[in-house]
Amino acid sequence: MKNLHTTFLLMAIISTISAQTTIIPIESEDYALVLQTDEFKRLRNIYFGPKLSMASDYAAIAKQLRYKGTNEDVFNSAYTPSGTWNVSEPALQIAHHDGNGSTELEYTKDKTETLEENISLTTIDLFDPVFKTQVQLFYKVFHKENVFEQWTVIKNGEQGKIELKKYASANLYFRNKEFYLTQYHGSWATEMQPETHKLTAGIKTLDSKLGARANLYAPPTFMLSFDGVATEESGKVMLANLAWSGNYRFDFEKDRYDNLRLIAGANNHAAEYELSENESFETPHLIYVYSENGKGEASRNMHRWARKYRLWNGEGERLTLLNNWEATYFDFDEHKLVELFDGAKKIGVDLFLLDDGWFANKYPRNDDSAGLGDWQENKKKLPNGLGYLVEEATKKGIKFGIWIEPEMVNPKSELYENHKDWVIRQPNRKEYYYRNQLVLDLSNPEVQDHVFGVFDNIFTKNPDIAYVKWDCNSIIYNAHSDYLSKQNKPQTHLYVEYVKGLYNILEKVRAKYPKVPIMLCSGGGGRVDYGALQYFTEFWPSDNTAPLDRIFLHWDYSHFYPAISMCAHVTEWDRAASMKYRTDIASMGKLGFDIDVDDLTADEQKFCQQAVQNYNKFKEVIWRGDLFRLQSPYENEVASFQFVDEAKDKSIVFSYLVTRRYDTGHSFEPIVFKGLDENKKYKIKELNIYPGTTSPVDEFAVYSGAFLMNVGFNPDVSTRRNSVILEITKL
Repeated sequence: MKNLHTTFLLMAIISTISAQTTIIPIESEDYALVLQTDEFKRLRNIYFGPKLSMASDYAAIAKQLRYKGTNEDVFNSAYTPSGTWNVSEPALQIAHHDGNGSTELEYTKDKTETLEENISLTTIDLFDPVFKTQVQLFYKVFHKENVFEQWTVIKNGEQGKIELKKYASANLYFRNKEFYLTQYHGSWATEMQPETHKLTAGIKTLDSKLGARANLYAPPTFMLSFDGVATEESGKVMLANLAWSGNYRFDFEKDRYDNLRLIAGANNHAAEYELSENESFETPHLIYVYSENGKGEASRNMHRWARKYRLWNGEGERLTLLNNWEATYFDFDEHKLVELFDGAKKIGVDLFLLDDGWFANKYPRNDDSAGLGDWQENKKKLPNGLGYLVEEATKKGIKFGIWIEPEMVNPKSELYENHKDWVIRQPNRKEYYYRNQLVLDLSNPEVQDHVFGVFDNIFTKNPDIAYVKWDCNSIIYNAHSDYLSKQNKPQTHLYVEYVKGLYNILEKVRAKYPKVPIMLCSGGGGRVDYGALQYFTEFWPSDNTAPLDRIFLHWDYSHFYPAISMCAHVTEWDRAASMKYRTDIASMGKLGFDIDVDDLTADEQKFCQQAVQNYNKFKEVIWRGDLFRLQSPYENEVASFQFVDEAKDKSIVFSYLVTRRYDTGHSFEPIVFKGLDENKKYKIKELNIYPGTTSPVDEFAVYSGAFLMNVGFNPDVSTRRNSVILEITKL
């Protein structure tokens, strides 16, 4: 058992425990969250830390604490209500049918059941004895991965409507003296910029109010370190993601004992939600993983969980592709596209992806100002339709994929002219556009049918289409639903109903088309969360494909998402970077190309062919192996990432120069590897060697795992060799 001095306790404010006290341990393989009732039947968080070996130990936790005070000192409620004893930030705030704003919650019962091997679910029932409001707290645990999934269901037991003014998914409490929050921010092309700071007294709030593409400025993702900032190999750390593709809110509140309250869920701003009699509301799910051995272990556990339980087809195959976007933008016809098919075949990818600009006739989609919403093939560009392109691609031995953005509409479109009532807009106010477009009202079932129909009609006519890129580029301005008005439902339901409508559509898509790979694209990282990713096979991290920036993006995204989910394309964003540098970096994720192959030199074409062949040989290690972040691009001149297969027989190491300053761009010392078997012997081979160059790596040398994980190996990165891929193979 780990030393109890290294754990952090969740405090209980009570000084005596009655005979009726209920203790609820919620355990993963290594850690436990423990809840306990007090003499008033209130449910408290009392512990979060390493699992204790004796179940009876949990009963002794609260007795070891000597916090005494009045109600204003009660901080560790498992689901903090509003308007009675509580004067802290609530998790739940209700306006009852008579306008009363007070809520009390008493524990009634709990149960823990095994859903399947490795998964348990604990359900706890709470009840307001005055207003009969029912609250259920759910804790799903993925044991081996130490991943917790937490959410709440609120049911109106009153005779009349109630209004949920705040409805958090989770309310956690941590006893510690120092907490360090790593949050992420940015904008288009600058996604996932990390910022770490020590939390101080008061409330720190992270949130989004964008409605759709809610991650544009900050994702619903954070890292919380305890005692000090966690490193890859050491430190207490939690990684968390709200599985919700809409507005979110995280409140981090340090109390007067220097402990931390965390309240997480959908953003209640302009989103109060009415419940009729006996109606229930399920909150989004908060997903978090905890480790006391550093953020590397935490993220590897999150990756394993995501591949097995969350990503669509997370343990399946993926397709390499050539996209036409940067080669043509909107300027193409079917003749030009068929010529590009030859490039896809030359470099050996699986698929050609036709991007934006293929549709609309009255208002042709020749730029991003028109046509969005009119999903008929443009007769001038594609006189023979999509079917012709699918046939031509098949003849050339490649698959064909298509881009759509079915949630959005241009005001210059037939859809807008015919169905303004389907558009989120204030009828008496000036319209505001993001990228010349507006958002369709997915709270409307008729609009949901239309959006599903966009997808369904394409496949009904062209069943051999093999891939879809689903985009979403606008945020919501002038939030107003004509549909909700006609249904006499509050406008404050819109932000919630939009996301529920989106998920309804995607449920129908996946029920009918379970095998189609779908990329989640939202102007880059505008909608990356584990709510959306349960329907998508992969996501587009950023429209910024500059290779140096992508190293940093991959580093930060990789804390939360596995490599198999991250699309990485070779593009022309940074022509100063060599084809090798660009391709090596893209090989760390789900490889694709966004180039005109005919514009490449003979050596570049040959290199790309070789790189795709190599990728197909080692992709299993990237997609399903464990990731070890060896050297951070923020702290070193050379960034290094290592993937290791489960058997520890094969590993791929990527090392990249991230500086151009004179006499600093070298790997002066060996890089210490991780994840190997110290008792096995390995050979090292360099991959993706550019035509006309040779490798200094001795392919015949033999190294023990102990040597590689203690002394390390120098990949000889320099300004002349600014990217190096090494294959480590057990003898």
